[in-house]
Amino acid sequence: MSKQVTRRPTKQDLRKERREEQIRREAERKRQQKRRRVAIISTIVAVAVIAAGLIGFIVYNNTHQSQSAQTRPIVNPQYPPVDNIYCDQQEQLAFHIHSHLSLYINGQQLPLPAQIGIASDQSCFYWLHTHDTSGVIHMEAPIQRSFVLGNFLNEWSTEFPSLGYPPQLDQTGWQVYVNGKLYNGDFHKIPLQAHTLITMVYNTSHVVPDTTYNWNGL
Repeated sequence: MSKQVTRRPTKQDLRKERREEQIRREAERKRQQKRRRVAIISTIVAVAVIAAGLIGFIVYNNTHQSQSAQTRPIVNPQYPPVDNIYCDQQEQLAFHIHSHLSLYINGQQLPLPAQIGIASDQSCFYWLHTHDTSGVIHMEAPIQRSFVLGNFLNEWSTEFPSLGYPPQLDQTGWQVYVNGKLYNGDFHKIPLQAHTLITMVYNTSHVVPDTTYNWNGL
């Protein structure tokens, strides 16, 4: 019976195996790099598509809102738009929220006048207006949009100054609170949101800022 003889690999065989192993490793490394590049590029493309879509939506929405407002008819020429806020023939209900403003000037509380933002002949209603002296600011617009306190004050001072617009509102030295907390920025930029409570104090001490209000379903 003959024995099977196993040939020992030569140096040439070993070198060949090492070269083949190196080739396999290099090929695997390149495949991994390619997969990583594809994953990174796919992620970048996806983020870019999402960002472009979001930017497009924001631009379209802002343009649509601006165009919608700019093309609205002026119901009463005596009451032109203020800060792109129109005086419409009827109160709008598509967007309908309320904030509250308390004013303290020279030691006394000043009631917020009624009918700010409402034409004297009731022919039109600005999207920001008051009905009574409760301090409630009604925001009633045909589209959802953001309002700030400065919009209301501009409307009051330019179109309804005879309704007791205080000259102190054009001066510095105010202490302002929003929902009971001290506000340190420009009070004109305070957002008017649903049930925001704003307390403004000028040359008056010992004022307790509003933290609650009975909205009575508003």
